[in-house]
Amino acid sequence: MKIALIGYGKMGHMIEQIALERGHEIVCTIDVNNQEDFESPAFASADVAIEFTNPKVAYDNYLKAFKHNVKVVSGSTGWMADHKADVEALTKDGKQTLFWASNFSIGVAIFSAVNRYLAKIMNGFPQYGVEMEETHHVHKLDAPSGTAITLAEEIIDNLNRKDKWVKGFQHNADGTEEGSNDVAADELAIASIRRDEVPGIHSITYDSEADKITITHDAHSRKGFALGAVLAAEYTANHTGLLTISDMFKF
Repeated sequence: MKIALIGYGKMGHMIEQIALERGHEIVCTIDVNNQEDFESPAFASADVAIEFTNPKVAYDNYLKAFKHNVKVVSGSTGWMADHKADVEALTKDGKQTLFWASNFSIGVAIFSAVNRYLAKIMNGFPQYGVEMEETHHVHKLDAPSGTAITLAEEIIDNLNRKDKWVKGFQHNADGTEEGSNDVAADELAIASIRRDEVPGIHSITYDSEADKITITHDAHSRKGFALGAVLAAEYTANHTGLLTISDMFKF
């Protein structure tokens, strides 16, 4: 495949390494200093563009790629609140193609399936309260993480006693703390911790007077995310429309 990279930070470099190892060609690399390359023949020649940037520019990057009918795989989070309907319209009937996921890790995909199943089980055991905590490196801009929000929405969809998620306790990158996990009975608290260079830890806890059940995904590095993004690009080459992890992995 011919792959373009949009965003050439740590994730971009790791994606490049894995894509090359899997026999793909990187035809174009776009970062903040060469935005004009969106109009280059090299970018237009790409089968798929893999985009890891930030919430403020992700949607505009999709539009720039779609202008040249380049399919996009994106792990950028935070744009859906303002642009979800627009992206759904653009990708309807396969006109354009976006494979979006809050997390591309194969392990997180498995963890997500376990999360959904556990939430369904817990409908029968109302004595268990549920909370979530996510920990990431100090450079991460959004809190809660996109992955935490996805996991929380899966719990809400499968656990009748929870109607919405809310921000819980927050330990910020500068060391300040705010918020609380003491929330209404129908709310799911997400605590967010920002410290050091943690790639990503997500824990979901069901606690009762008698005992506690915790499931955790702890990423050792960004490599799992990068591999998942390249696998998604390979999947996207032969599929169209608005795609996500559940299309690629049928758990």
